Amino acid sequence: MDQKLVAVIDYGMGNLRSVAKAAEHVAPKHTRILVTHKPEEIEAADAIIFPGQGAAKACMKALLNTGMIHPVQKATQEKPFLGICMGLQVLMSHSTENEGVACLNVVPGEVKQFELDNNTSLKVPHMGWNQIQQTQEHPLWHNIPQNSRFYFVHSYYVQPNNQAIIAGTTTHGITFPSVLSHNNLFAIQAHPEKSADHGLTLFQNFLQWNGQ
Repeated sequence: MDQKLVAVIDYGMGNLRSVAKAAEHVAPKHTRILVTHKPEEIEAADAIIFPGQGAAKACMKALLNTGMIHPVQKATQEKPFLGICMGLQVLMSHSTENEGVACLNVVPGEVKQFELDNNTSLKVPHMGWNQIQQTQEHPLWHNIPQNSRFYFVHSYYVQPNNQAIIAGTTTHGITFPSVLSHNNLFAIQAHPEKSADHGLTLFQNFLQWNGQ
């Protein structure tokens, strides 16, 4: 049986080791998880995991410097693609972070900073466990109950132009899109690698998904 190659994008930031380990833990046989910053390995991969945390500006600079921008953009159109945290935000057209950053423009829309009411006790960054309300059915939600709790760490959230691609929402002062899904693309603001059993189930579902 042919080996399935899953590339984990390495742009110098984020929980790459824990993401790769979580994916390896639930990977089917004949699946290889490869952490890489090489464009040719991204192009050769059968599926892509784009994890990360940090700043959008530094992320885009790293993608540019390594030559990964075009292979990543191409992969979002052609292969099963899982974006995590920064790997979700950088898919948008533009981020308000760092006084404005042009992003990959895979998903038309903007990344915005939380602006919470002064009277609230809630903090930014949004950090800790919170529920995701699934707003549409998807293979990656298989065996993950509605309103399951996932682990979040972020100060910005995505606002896509097309509301129909929102696959999950979360409330932290405001209700924001925490999961986007379109064709072969699934991207989540939370960190499944830090989200115990539900996170592992999400990785397992992704590794068995053909992107349809």
